[in-house]
Amino acid sequence: MSSVYRTHTCGQLRPEHVGQQARLSGWVQRKRDHGNLLFIDLRDHYGVTQVVVDASSPVFKAAEGVRNESVITVTGKVLAREPSTVNARLATGAVELDAAEMVVQAMADPLPIPVYQENDTTPEELRLKYRFLDLRKDKLHKNIMLRSQVIASLRRRMIDQGFMEFQTPILTADSPEGARSYVVPSRLHPGKFYALPQAPQMFKQLLMVSGFDRYFQIAPCFRDEDARADRAPGEFYQLDFEMSFVTQEDVFAAIEPVLGGVFEEFAGFGRETPRKVTPFPFPRIPYAEALLTYGTDKPDLRNPLRIVDAGEVFAGSDFKVFASIVNSGGVVRALRAPGAAAQPRSFFDKLNSWAQSEGKPGLGYIILEAGAGKGPIAKFVTGDRLAKLKALTGAQDGDAVFFVADKPEAAWKFAGQVRTKVGQELGVIAENEFRFCWIVDFPMFEYDEKAKKIDFSHNPFSMPQGGLEALETQDPLTIKAWQYDIVCNGIELCSGAIRNHRPEIMYKAFGIAGYSNADVEARFGGMLNAFKFGAPPHGGAAPGVDRIVMLLADEPNIREVICFPMNQQAVDLMMDAPTELPAEKLRELHIGLRLPPPKKD
Repeated sequence: MSSVYRTHTCGQLRPEHVGQQARLSGWVQRKRDHGNLLFIDLRDHYGVTQVVVDASSPVFKAAEGVRNESVITVTGKVLAREPSTVNARLATGAVELDAAEMVVQAMADPLPIPVYQENDTTPEELRLKYRFLDLRKDKLHKNIMLRSQVIASLRRRMIDQGFMEFQTPILTADSPEGARSYVVPSRLHPGKFYALPQAPQMFKQLLMVSGFDRYFQIAPCFRDEDARADRAPGEFYQLDFEMSFVTQEDVFAAIEPVLGGVFEEFAGFGRETPRKVTPFPFPRIPYAEALLTYGTDKPDLRNPLRIVDAGEVFAGSDFKVFASIVNSGGVVRALRAPGAAAQPRSFFDKLNSWAQSEGKPGLGYIILEAGAGKGPIAKFVTGDRLAKLKALTGAQDGDAVFFVADKPEAAWKFAGQVRTKVGQELGVIAENEFRFCWIVDFPMFEYDEKAKKIDFSHNPFSMPQGGLEALETQDPLTIKAWQYDIVCNGIELCSGAIRNHRPEIMYKAFGIAGYSNADVEARFGGMLNAFKFGAPPHGGAAPGVDRIVMLLADEPNIREVICFPMNQQAVDLMMDAPTELPAEKLRELHIGLRLPPPKKD
């Protein structure tokens, strides 16, 4: 490397360069004035090099006046540091550059947020407003580099699996996919709107109908939805893929080496010891089993605790609270906490207070000691009932068992929360692992209590297990779909399905959910029409790139792995978007505004 700005990068110089002339360009990370010597840590994309400026140097005065984060070019001789001053934490820590010439390329104004500072507590809103400064920080800079490397790895692995990369439209038609779409007004077609794709779902299926066999792309997706820690508002990226002539197992066999390989490749990011990755094939867990055993369809398998159905322990018992719940169609869930009997009373009181803070009456439990139970409800669980509880949970002396009793849906959800909370309090969650699983056998339909009708449970375009015969002969609420999710450490990475490619099955499935043939044709006519001309069996999925990087970077918030994220209100504070349009622009787009009244304070 040789140019007017640099002969080497700031991460390149080593002891073998001692005595050579070098020119470096970068940002002034920090300065240290030692009287007759001024030290500058000069940083670029590649690393940091220490520059030393002697008081007798003609550039000393200019170096004294340069502010942190200014951009400078320094030329001088590479020197070996004294052994006592070698910085083993820097790749360049054995050398320094003795400045003979210095050019200030851009003087920085006083910084609105710190760039180089230990224990930075800058509010997130300020960090997002000055994201270009925030991205200079070492940790965030490394996260974004990781993102680039992960995407390159995903792309390489997909191509190695025989997939071809195609791009699908960004301006398209609105489609009902479970979230709000972003719409774009058409200047040429007054009163009509394009929509930004929530996902390339229909296009990738149409590619299969078109005769392409294995498609993928790193696809931008746009959804007008609220932010969460693991979901960015506005836009996100996914590894979108689709395959023809495949079963569910074929899809799993194709994508598991890609995801498993990427996680193995970057398992050591930011750590001395790489994290363990579940070997494939990944475990398959039926949806119903996931709800019962883990209290969620996104189980964190690093947590060894398991939930069991303990309704039979309390059915007809003297513990009227639980017995009446079971008698009225509710359930009792039990969670064994190994070794928890050794915990102090405050441990159980803390969990009980936590349950109350979650809107529950409390958290029932039994402590097992000396062949008997003790605790608030132990007197109701003795003899055969205690033996049955031990048999169901595997509990033994020294353990505790926690209970949740409620209507089925409320019970499995809260039992899942209890499993997570108890696992955290006991410190039994394996922190140094990536644990994958597939959730399979999702129900095709569910009963909507509010609308008093049967509706689709998840993806309406999934193929029902059993095909047309199942739709015609089974109770709809017993039909399962060829639909699947992949989960890692309690984070859903993607949903996918074997698609319903047969028009007659699609009409029937939507008919069960209350849609007429005309409704189906009006809403999904483009894809339905294509299916009438010969569609192959096909399926796929779309793992979220942002979530993959978030897990690998061990970041709790997805905004830490996105270059320029919006805030939680879907506002880009740096570019001031969204913004108002001038009247002439609105006229050009044939748009008139009818704004809501201003909110009262």
